[in-house]
Amino acid sequence: MVTNDPSPLPRTLPDTPVGLSEHGTIDLPRVFTPDDPPWGLGKALLSWFISVACLLLVPLVLIIPYFVYLALTTGVPETIAQDKTFLVLSILGVIPAHALTLAAVWPLITNWGRFPFWRSFGFTWPPSLTPWKGVGLCFAVAALLLLLGLVVTNFVGGGKTQLDALIESSYQARIAVAFLAFATAPLVEEVVYRGILYPTLRRALGVAWAIIIISFLFAGVHVLQYYNNIGVIIVITILSITLTVIRAWSGRLLPTVVIHLIFNGIQSLILVFEPLVRKSENITPSVPGFTQLSALLNHLF
Repeated sequence: MVTNDPSPLPRTLPDTPVGLSEHGTIDLPRVFTPDDPPWGLGKALLSWFISVACLLLVPLVLIIPYFVYLALTTGVPETIAQDKTFLVLSILGVIPAHALTLAAVWPLITNWGRFPFWRSFGFTWPPSLTPWKGVGLCFAVAALLLLLGLVVTNFVGGGKTQLDALIESSYQARIAVAFLAFATAPLVEEVVYRGILYPTLRRALGVAWAIIIISFLFAGVHVLQYYNNIGVIIVITILSITLTVIRAWSGRLLPTVVIHLIFNGIQSLILVFEPLVRKSENITPSVPGFTQLSALLNHLF
């Protein structure tokens, strides 16, 4: 259970001896906090590399058997990128990729269980926030980010993204994207970028540089999805900067996970229900503007 615990969360290094230093002072075990974690920059960068590698390679476990099936039956079509089954499998493959990422970074971050995983990130509310107040503030921030995203994408404009193509390929793909965006992406992305990478960069380079590097690194990995829509790239960058600043201000990871979860969750609900509402609007315009709102929000994952 997540609690509001303001104390230093991770325990001390188990094998650090307590004794007298060469100057005659007492050497106490080092106490780690979410902003001064027990892992170093090398392990943090390796964790980031693992997360990217999982996203690139794990979906192939689902896609390659489908290629083999097509090759043995009808043949692989030249338009495979528009094949509905291929697109759904490419989305579903990200879910085990996220799960494998957490499993792979666990031994790096915990030193094979010698340090607590979630508590090391500060997976609690800051001391100044109760859980209800924290959720309310996170909802307000997420709503403001969505509103800003609508303004930016509507003003700047841009072409359809790869994510748009996935969403429009089939209702199954739409459901898969909605589930992925809500159930796994916010948690795993926040753990990797603002849970693991941020505190080590903060320790090495300071708060300002850590915010800059994490914000643009997070936005950068999304550019491939949105390269032909500058408006969406701007929104993703704003989202990343906001989340990283909140992580720096709060010293905790939980607020950024909740904001990211709400931000994606609202869009996931719209993704799921938009076709149903559109069908209803074709009969009677009971929800005017919903389709237009959905078209704008679809960009912002």
